[in-house]
Amino acid sequence: MREASAGPLLEVSGLWVSYGLFTALRDVSLQVPAGSVTAIVGANGAGKSSLLRAIAGLVAAQQGRIAFGGEDLTAVPAHARARRGISLVPEGRRLFGDMTVLENLRTGALSPQAKVHREETLEEVFDLFPILRERQRQRARTLSGGEQQMLAIGRALMGRPVLLMLDEPSLGLAPVIVRQLFDIVRRLRERGLTILLVEQNVRQSLMVADRACVLERGVVTLTGTGQELLENEYVVEAYVGLKGPQARVGRPR
Repeated sequence: MREASAGPLLEVSGLWVSYGLFTALRDVSLQVPAGSVTAIVGANGAGKSSLLRAIAGLVAAQQGRIAFGGEDLTAVPAHARARRGISLVPEGRRLFGDMTVLENLRTGALSPQAKVHREETLEEVFDLFPILRERQRQRARTLSGGEQQMLAIGRALMGRPVLLMLDEPSLGLAPVIVRQLFDIVRRLRERGLTILLVEQNVRQSLMVADRACVLERGVVTLTGTGQELLENEYVVEAYVGLKGPQARVGRPR
């Protein structure tokens, strides 16, 4: 994995995103420090996935600015953002089901800089996810849900990202696999990777997060450290005791 520079790696300022007449994000601003885990907390429909997709360049910003490493990427297309080190693991994994584990992993190393280090990075991924080494000749669609999620993360890591964005990585997985995934997030942070995390398991995400924010109806309503939000009465009541899809939508009182 490539090393990130010191200071804020990602800066989002006054971001607005709309789909037709529906506004998904309203004047959203946040900073993601290099080498940190930043969690985005919110109910279904709050705009969390739209935020990740906007940062990745998959949806256009109507207003606002997205800067990465000090460079304005607001008008830069998605493939160019990926080459600069931004990688998104989408909700639902979106693997190539009829391709093998190894073939899926290799599709993540298409940029020139990733190709140069492809075999080295592949070994790093196999060290991180030993089950993928065992399953490398197996078709992706035959893997368990947890193994598929590991493959989706591994494929993203093959691009040697500076910023890894994870959208609901534990959705639908057994608790033991969820614990393994959060352990992987910690290990990646220890290696210097910057992570932006959207996750239904609010307690676990805040426990691993250095920074966090609450996104409600497309608006950032609270920010702080992961521990501060974990101790916030409103966040505990609205989100921590429930899992993401069931959490009620509300505003701080």
